[in-house]
Amino acid sequence: MLEMPELLEFNGVWNSYINKVYHEFQISFLNIGIRFRGLPVQPRYTPEYDGKEFGFWHLTSVGEKEEERTPDLERCARIRWISFMIQHHESEHLSCWEERKGSNSEIVIWHEAENYVVVLAARRDYWLLKTAYVVNRSGKRRQLINSRNRSQAAKKS
Repeated sequence: MLEMPELLEFNGVWNSYINKVYHEFQISFLNIGIRFRGLPVQPRYTPEYDGKEFGFWHLTSVGEKEEERTPDLERCARIRWISFMIQHHESEHLSCWEERKGSNSEIVIWHEAENYVVVLAARRDYWLLKTAYVVNRSGKRRQLINSRNRSQAAKKS
């Protein structure tokens, strides 16, 4: 079994917790220069809010409309998992495949046993850290399984 980084437990005080989560994001992602397939992986930087990148807020919250997203403690707790999964994407405990979204290419890295997904979007000279989330709906789980199976079948043909 792939030993995942320790979860960041909520301490009951939101402001100190989100600052701790951000500090861990800086240490585990921003400051070490994560790369995937030879290219850097970067979050979306703008618009910045409260001194933190847009991408960070997206990684730690949920909601359909960006301006109405709410904090998600499950996402926050797993902030260290993002870079870990990117770095270990070839592990037998992770599924990693490419999906086409129109003319764009995305990489899905899924730890099925932990129900956690990281999504990277191809850009010209880097990978955009698009999102990362806990899979907590059976419909989303089926969608991921189908997508992975389609990708594996396409590789074989």
